[in-house]
This record gives sequence, structure tokens and C-alpha cells, in this order.
Amino acid sequence: MDHLVLEVGTALVLIAAAAILANRLKLSIIPVMIVLGMLLGPHMPTIGILNLHFTESAYIIEFLGRMGVLFLLFYLGLEFSVNKLVKSGRSIIFGGSLYVIVNFLLGLLYGYFAGFPLYETLIISGLFAVSSSAIVAKVLLDLKRTGNTETELILGMILFDDIFLAVFLSVMSGLLLGGGASAGESIVSVLISITYMLIFFIVARKGASLFNKLLNITSNETFIIVVFAAMFFVAGFSETLHVAEAIGALLFGLVLSETEHSERIEHMVVPFRDFLGAIFFFSFGLSINPFSLGDAALLALIAALLTLISSVMVGIISGRNAGLSHKASLNIGLTMMARGEFSIIIANLGVAAGLSEFLKPLSAVYVLALAILGPLLTKQSKSIYHVLNKFFKWIPPKPITRTHNKVI
Repeated sequence: MDHLVLEVGTALVLIAAAAILANRLKLSIIPVMIVLGMLLGPHMPTIGILNLHFTESAYIIEFLGRMGVLFLLFYLGLEFSVNKLVKSGRSIIFGGSLYVIVNFLLGLLYGYFAGFPLYETLIISGLFAVSSSAIVAKVLLDLKRTGNTETELILGMILFDDIFLAVFLSVMSGLLLGGGASAGESIVSVLISITYMLIFFIVARKGASLFNKLLNITSNETFIIVVFAAMFFVAGFSETLHVAEAIGALLFGLVLSETEHSERIEHMVVPFRDFLGAIFFFSFGLSINPFSLGDAALLALIAALLTLISSVMVGIISGRNAGLSHKASLNIGLTMMARGEFSIIIANLGVAAGLSEFLKPLSAVYVLALAILGPLLTKQSKSIYHVLNKFFKWIPPKPITRTHNKVI
């Protein structure tokens, strides 16, 4: 008998219970959902008609999770102003390039000293360099930091990171899978991706009046169908140009953020964002088998620690270069340190090409550690800032005021 709907329903009930628990414990939903997914899956027993393997429904849960990423990034795009992003262009290029270069080189050094072969080392460097746009988006939304001064820079660095991801996957696919991607083809692919993104920025700045007319739809039913259909089409089309589908959704959100309909769209997107976003992190946890992680745990945790340190350092340097405070700059590093879906994709590319199977548990522990630590440390950024300030004295001392020759 087909129990597909029951499997999906069971998964949703477990997700709902975990969400209630996370809310009562005042925890971010991200690590809770990831751990829940890890505890279930193929290694779990079948209880009566309840199949906790989620084997039949795995593809549905995964697809719902992919939609969750699209809504997370689409909503994040709606929250921002393209004009502010454009004004921050120089800071974004500096911060984005510094983040990628430092973390990629750190990955090369780590792979070399850990004794990995060349291609495995290159894959590990990719893991180090690519942040998780989905987790970053969720953290910013959960902590209500979309209006913070540093968030435009974070968003720009995510876009820059995606350009690097397109380059890296293109080059590594050619090297590992024999796709024959030459240097010229890789350069063309990157130029197409950059041009595609620039077109969205231009449309957002110049085409607001056109979209105002196109979306002047009275019926909420028709309005939401039109907006969501356009979002999914743009996201899917972006993939054909080697721009991640989630970034395509973010770019489309940026375009609509400049219209007079942005608040109406935000109001309609929120339920889908929260519901499908939770499914994504649960699906991500399902892909990790906790029994295969032991041998890679130590090396992966060392890699996670190195990434934490480098992300914080680069975040502070990037923020200060953009004229932000030390506190805002620290937020950049803590928010960007999360690793997730893109890192898993990079590791799977290496395994599919016949590289060491060790990459899979290594990437799983590495991603899990940063996917959990990232949101938790970002939430505690104020406390971390005050601790660091005791050592670095970031807050300038208050001037001494004297009255009647007495120090006040």
C-alpha cells in the first residue's frame, strides 16, 4: 500500500514538534531541524505503518526543501534596497574577494598539512570558501537584522560568493569529470553570470514603474500566482546560466523590493518562507548519516575552528574597510561562517568523480558543526563582542570631565 502522504505527514508532525521545542527553549530552529533530520532517516526502524526511513518520500521532502531555500532568499531580497547595494559596490568587492581568497588559501594549507592529495585538497578549499546563503538568510530573518547597517554588505558578499561558486564548480567539473571545460569556457561562464546579475540591478533601479503596472492586480489569488510563478521561473532559468537558483530568487526579490507592491508580497511570502524553510533544514539533516561521521570528526572540527577564526577576522576587516563599527563588523564574520548546501554539493562532486570517500563524512561533520555554531554564535554576538572588547579595547574610553578640580 502506498503510504507516501503518511510519510510526508509524519515528517511534518515531527518538524512541528521540533519547532515547538525550539521556540520554548528559545533556540534557533536551524540546528534543531538539522539534528532532527540526522536522528531519523535510513538507520531508523519502522514503527508499525510509520516509516521513519522516509525512503519513499525523500524526493518530495528534498524538493520542498529546495523551495524553502528559494522563499528564504526571495524574501531576503525583498528586504533590501538595490540603491544601497550599488552604493556599497566597492566595499562588497573588497569584502567578497577577501573572504573567498583567505578561506580558499586556508583550505589549501589545511589540505596540504592534513596530507590530502591535490584534487581532494582543492575540494576542501572549496568547502572552506563557500558560505551557506540559506542559513545566512534564515539567521538574518530570525534575529531581525535585515535593517542593520552591515546587512547590505553581507548580502553583497553572498552574491560574490555565488560568483566564485560558479567558477569553482565549472573548473572542477572540467578537471574531475572530464567535461573539457577550458579556461576560456570558464571565463565566458563567469562573465555571463556577472552580466546576468548586473541586468537585475539595472532592472531594479530603472524598471520599478513597469513592475508597478504589471503587478497592479486586485485579486490576491491572481497576484500571488503571478509573483510565485515568476519567481520560480527566474530561479530555474538562473541555473542554466550557472547562477544558483537560490541567488536567482534573491535577485528577483531585489527587483520587486523597489516596487510599491513589496510590502504586499512580503506579507504573502512569510508563511511559505517559514514552513518550507524548516523543511529544508530537516531535509539537510536527513542527508547526514551520524554513524559515518566518527573517523572524520577530529579533522572536520579542526577545519570548522579554522573557518570560524578566518570568517571573524575577514568580517572585521571587511566591515572596518566599509566604515562600519567593530560590533557590526563582528556580526559580518559570525553570520557568514555558516556552511551548508553548497559545501555538500562541492563534496559530492569530488566523490562522484572517484575521489576519496572520506570527503563525505569530513564535509558532513564540517557543515554540521558550522551550521549549528553559526546561528548560535551570531545570536550571542553582543556577548562575544563584549568579551573581545576586553582584550582589544574597541570601545574608546569616555572622556574625563573635571568640575571644581574633582574628577567625575
